[in-house]
Amino acid sequence: MGPHPAVAAIRLAVRRVLHDVLTLAPPASVTSASAPGASAAPHGRQPLVLAACSGGADSMALASALAFEAPRLGIRAGGVTVDHGLQEGSDLRAAEVASRLTAFGLDPVEAVTVDVGRDGGPEAAARDARYAALDAVAERLGAAAILLGHTRDDQAETVLLGLARGSGIRSLSGMAVTSGVGGRYRRPFLGLDRQTARKACMVQSLPVWDDPHNSDPAYTRSRVRHEALPVLEKALGKGVVEALARTAQLSRDDADALDAWAATVEPSVRDDSGGLECAKLYALPPAVRRRVIRRAVIAAGSPAGSLFARHIEEVDRLITGWRGQGTINLPGRVAVRRQGGRLVLRQG
Repeated sequence: MGPHPAVAAIRLAVRRVLHDVLTLAPPASVTSASAPGASAAPHGRQPLVLAACSGGADSMALASALAFEAPRLGIRAGGVTVDHGLQEGSDLRAAEVASRLTAFGLDPVEAVTVDVGRDGGPEAAARDARYAALDAVAERLGAAAILLGHTRDDQAETVLLGLARGSGIRSLSGMAVTSGVGGRYRRPFLGLDRQTARKACMVQSLPVWDDPHNSDPAYTRSRVRHEALPVLEKALGKGVVEALARTAQLSRDDADALDAWAATVEPSVRDDSGGLECAKLYALPPAVRRRVIRRAVIAAGSPAGSLFARHIEEVDRLITGWRGQGTINLPGRVAVRRQGGRLVLRQG
């Protein structure tokens, strides 16, 4: 008898991602081990893939599947858990999660403690600290990829949050299957619902920790999960999560195409000194023009995560609604003004 359908779905999703990792890994790192019992190359010649694990159902199912699938493909499998230090006993929780990952057979396993700042609110600050820690671990260990346990439900929540912020089509595109430097982060579960991951843990008797922050109404995502989505499902039917996830993919395809267009056209709207010419920008379709502006602002030193649609719209009005406005001040201490028919961007 094969594994439970939930376990099979989880493992298949992870297996597909691992095949992608092998495809992109340097030839020297790919071993001939393709089946259980096959001889593996020394560790230094095998790509290393890490599972980021909080101890919740999604990430526990992910870590378990990685531990099962990786040896069959000649891949080293490790794990990392991040202690945000935001709850009493969080250090003990991180140590317990690390112990479970080791029991799965993952190696190396690390528990990393981070200091969460205040920029952007508690959720954004925790996310920034977590990804910075994961990046550092991946660099130090030479990991080819880090797997994240975000599910289709997480994607739907992200789309709703983006819709509420009014940040445009890129915000509606949610989380990418592959992201980060060199495609470091992989999200194999974006096509699976949260219940599948929880069922996979249950049938395998995997202990699961439910983070109290996930049900705390003080956090925006928690309110979306426990209040907004249930209301939408009650009013519109049970297909809301799937529809939102589908919207994310369609939006991402459109956003990627527009981003590519903006990158291609940007050199043509700059003068010989590299300045952005307002007349040439004005002639572009608005969606492309705003992307060119955003690229320029980020290149000038404004953090991408702190830029919202309203910031870009203010700069856009220097081109489309010029009435002698003053300097526009943006995050990262970037100042933008119109001078001599050109946009002048300065930091500091």
